[in-house]
Amino acid sequence: MTRDVKGQYRRRFGIRLKDASDIEGIRAAGRLAVFLLEQAERAIQPGMLTEEINTLVDSVTREHGATSAPLNYRGFPKSACVSVNEVICHGIPGARRLEPGDIVNVDVTPILNGYYADANRTFFVGDPSDEAREIVRVAREALRRGIESVMPGRRLGNIGWAIQSYVEQHGCSVVRDFVGHGVGFAFHEAPQVPHFGQKGTGIRLVPGMVFTIEPMINRGRPEVRILDDGWTAVTRDGSLSAQFEQTVLVTEEGVESLTPFEG
Repeated sequence: MTRDVKGQYRRRFGIRLKDASDIEGIRAAGRLAVFLLEQAERAIQPGMLTEEINTLVDSVTREHGATSAPLNYRGFPKSACVSVNEVICHGIPGARRLEPGDIVNVDVTPILNGYYADANRTFFVGDPSDEAREIVRVAREALRRGIESVMPGRRLGNIGWAIQSYVEQHGCSVVRDFVGHGVGFAFHEAPQVPHFGQKGTGIRLVPGMVFTIEPMINRGRPEVRILDDGWTAVTRDGSLSAQFEQTVLVTEEGVESLTPFEG
C-alpha cells in the first residue's frame, strides 16, 4: 500500500491502514481471541453462571500477558460480553445460569502488546431446539458470506448486501442498531461495517484495511430494546438471536481472517 493511499484514507475516511508489522501484532492478538473462545466452548455446560465464563476469559487473558478491551470500556464492568438466547449483544455476565437448550454468545477482545483483535461465537448449551440450531446456522453462514464478499477494489456495501440477502431468504432479520468496525490500534476504529445494505455502495476496500464482520441475526424482527443496565441489548419481540464475528484483513489478493475459527 503506497503512502499516498494510506494518507488519503486517513484524511478522507479516518481509516488507519495497517502495515506488515501491525498485521502481525493483530494476528497474535487474534490467536489469543480464538484460544479464549475455545476455552469457553470447553467450559460451557448447563448450570454454569455467565459470570463464570467472564472469570475464565479474564484469567486466561491475563495469563497470556494481555488485557481485555471490554473491561471498563465506557463503564462496561466485565472482561467479556456473554449474551444468552434473546440477548443480541453486550450481555453483562452475572448470576444468570445457563440452562439446557440455551444458546450463548461469548464475545472477546484481547489487547496484546498494544494490538486489538475482536471475535465471538455462539455456542449450544446441552441439546438445542430445532429453532435454536437454525438461527445459529444462519448466523454462522451469514458471517461466512460476509467474509467471502471482501476483495480489494470492491465496495464496503457488498458485505452488508451479501449478509442481508442471505439472512432474509431464510426468514430471519439483520439487526441494524449495531455494526462491525475497524480494529487493531483501538477497540473501535473507522470504518463502520453495516451488515445490511446495497451492493456497489460505500467506500472502496483496499489492502491494509482491518475490520470486524459481526452480523447479529434475529429469528424474529430486527428491533432492539436496551435494558436498564444501559448495555444489554435484547430482541424487542423476545425471539432468539445469534452472532458470529471475526477480524478480517483486506489483502492484495482477497481477504484473510486474523481470528480464524471452526464451527
